[in-house]
Amino acid sequence: MSAVSEKLAAAREDLKSRDGVLIAFSGGVDSSVVAALAYDALGDDAIACTAKSETLPAAELTDATRVAEEIGIRHEIVEFSELDSEEFMQNDDMRCYHCRSMRLGAMYDRARELGIDIVCDGTNASDTGEGHRPGLRAVEELDAYSPLLEHNIEKSEVREIAREYDLSVADKPSMACLSSRIPTGLEVTEERLSRVEKAERLLRTWGFEQFRVRDHDGLARIEVGEEELETALDPDFVRTARDHIEDCGFDHVTLDLHGYETGSVSPETEESAEEDVVSNVFDADYPSVD
Repeated sequence: MSAVSEKLAAAREDLKSRDGVLIAFSGGVDSSVVAALAYDALGDDAIACTAKSETLPAAELTDATRVAEEIGIRHEIVEFSELDSEEFMQNDDMRCYHCRSMRLGAMYDRARELGIDIVCDGTNASDTGEGHRPGLRAVEELDAYSPLLEHNIEKSEVREIAREYDLSVADKPSMACLSSRIPTGLEVTEERLSRVEKAERLLRTWGFEQFRVRDHDGLARIEVGEEELETALDPDFVRTARDHIEDCGFDHVTLDLHGYETGSVSPETEESAEEDVVSNVFDADYPSVD
């Protein structure tokens, strides 16, 4: 038996020992694997639950519903609004903590209504080493159970398990909530979330797979995966993107030549803060071209 198979079997047995679980279910690969494991172990005593709010793209909710049907697990939807929280809207470096606390709180409320004590989430063993992750603090404080983390299942192994379960999201790129597109310190508003969602819907329609549209107070900064950058540099695409994304409510549209980068508008980690960064390009000492 391979190491991944051993971890999978242990996680399944662990879940089987529970009376019932509710899974915080986004439809991404991590929570989908947890849902598949739980349904495999507990059958109808496992319930997937998706939190619907302004920060969840409508396409992601549709996808979560589809994946739950694919697994065969019962799917509940709870509604709440992060915009009810001034702390969340302030968008400081603890935004993800406030969001995750509210989201998991809504999950626990629904779990209690259903007579379930345990809420699971999709935190995996790779997440704990990925820099600034205040949302993990909320997971710990609310005592959510993370079977992937508990059994040291890393991201690459999550995808391997997803393929074993024949899940359609096995290779789905990570998709953080829409508020992650707004730079830290800039207020999260419904207007900003809405125009980001509309712009990203266009990129998805145009065939891009790994992308973000960052909202710099009316300036859209498009990030795409390195392998898709050539497509994004095509003059026809540039004109189309400029016109249509401005129609979403942006004043200006730009393409980031660095490409897609996780957390590019989030607080610096200690490691990145130590790197030498040119804060003003006009102060940089560039080589002469003479």
